[in-house]
Amino acid sequence: MLHDAIVLTGGGQRLGLYHAERILDHGWPLIVTYRTPRPSITTLVSRGAIAIQADLSHPEGIAACISAIHSHAASLRAIIHNASLWLDDAHLAQHPAAFDALMQLHVHAPYRINLACEDLLRAGSAPLGDIIHISDTSVRRGDARHAAYIASKAALESLSLSFAARFAPHIKVNSIAPGLILFNEDDDADYRHKRLQQSALGFEPGAQVIWQAIECLLHNPYITGVTLPVDGGRLLS
Repeated sequence: MLHDAIVLTGGGQRLGLYHAERILDHGWPLIVTYRTPRPSITTLVSRGAIAIQADLSHPEGIAACISAIHSHAASLRAIIHNASLWLDDAHLAQHPAAFDALMQLHVHAPYRINLACEDLLRAGSAPLGDIIHISDTSVRRGDARHAAYIASKAALESLSLSFAARFAPHIKVNSIAPGLILFNEDDDADYRHKRLQQSALGFEPGAQVIWQAIECLLHNPYITGVTLPVDGGRLLS
């Protein structure tokens, strides 16, 4: 059984994978969840991570994930809710059930996991446990083409406030709201230029800036119930 483990949801690719690697670099026990098998998960396991395959967009997958966490961990240091699904409203118009998938993944899963793992966070050796929700900076602006996605992330930020009040003073609960962090390989030059113009700082920062925000929240004992924007000044542009 792991002691003082960190649970990271959605750790198979991009930012989630980067965070998983940094957690292992620090020597923290890691429980990582993933939906789709990838070579990256095999690599994380070879480094000592416990990997849980679970589709958190369905109630059954959430229940299975909670059961697996309890079977592997005697105590937790933190839970980082990184798993996410990026769907636009055009997709939802063709697949209405996808709205439920967004709400399950971004709201229902964190809600159930947080409640089910409160005892594990309280059992950790750190003075305070941590829950970190990864949201989206567009919650503060809206998005004409991603209304359902943004609504689910806004609900996630609301959960942070409620859980921060509920779990104080033993567990801190916060959100991180990224803006543009990392382009996809197939993003063309016009798209990249447009996105870079949307932030005051105007550059692609890379995954490390979100990890720096995670470390800040993990190590600062006096921050709870906040959303930390990491967006290069998106609201200034």
